[in-house]
Amino acid sequence: MIDEAIALVRGARVAVLTGAGVSTDSGIPDYRGEGAPVRTPMTVQTFLASEHARKRYWAGSHLGWRNFGAAQPNRGHLALAQLERAGNVAGVITQNVDGLHRRAGSRHVVELHGSMDRVVCLQCGQHYARQAIADELETLNPSIDLSTAIRPAPDGDVEVDDVDAMVIPACTVCGGVLKPDVVFFGEFVPITTFQAAAALVTSSDVLLVAGSSLVVNSGIRLIEQARRRKLPIVVVNRGVTRGDSRAAVKIDAGASETLVAFADALTGTGALAHRGV
Repeated sequence: MIDEAIALVRGARVAVLTGAGVSTDSGIPDYRGEGAPVRTPMTVQTFLASEHARKRYWAGSHLGWRNFGAAQPNRGHLALAQLERAGNVAGVITQNVDGLHRRAGSRHVVELHGSMDRVVCLQCGQHYARQAIADELETLNPSIDLSTAIRPAPDGDVEVDDVDAMVIPACTVCGGVLKPDVVFFGEFVPITTFQAAAALVTSSDVLLVAGSSLVVNSGIRLIEQARRRKLPIVVVNRGVTRGDSRAAVKIDAGASETLVAFADALTGTGALAHRGV
């Protein structure tokens, strides 16, 4: 199946759509795959409803950022960056918010759901680096040991000792509410972002889906755009996806090893197969 997929993408302009399965080898768990923990993510409506909810969110998000900040691009991310440099990949559309494609060297990246390494003010639109806000959170709460006061709960939420005692950063420009620059549950993908993703698909010859079960509607909408334009669709994912029936080729395998095989076959270097990443 890999040989058949490589034959489809060789010499073609390829748009790539990635999901959580691309980042699992970087230590970031896939929350939708088989055996994934049950999650109760905060909706944007809850986040906006009260300061208590925002404090609880920022406490849990602080833990999550530590994991994201420590994660490094894996061989799959590097393979896609190599394929882009070689002219095989036109760009990457990702459902992930970890920023690892950019850090791996991919230049044309459309982040459908935003990125956790940015923070935005909901009032004036000012942007901040996430690490700066993480440092400010710890500075504002010197009496709270965030490493022990914040604990994962069995339902995928978090428990925080005396959450109301926490102080959360505000916008330094207007004093407005800060939020990680990601799409929450209950929010829509910004129209300009989706248009950029759709333009990448429609200007390509092949759509390659890697590490996504395509549960999220934005992903399946892009699949439908490719199908309507009669573009070949290649799906690489462990297990069933919503795009399998539309795929010209389905490869039931891990994203990293398959993307490395693509890069080695299409660029002829073979270098990635031997990198200890």
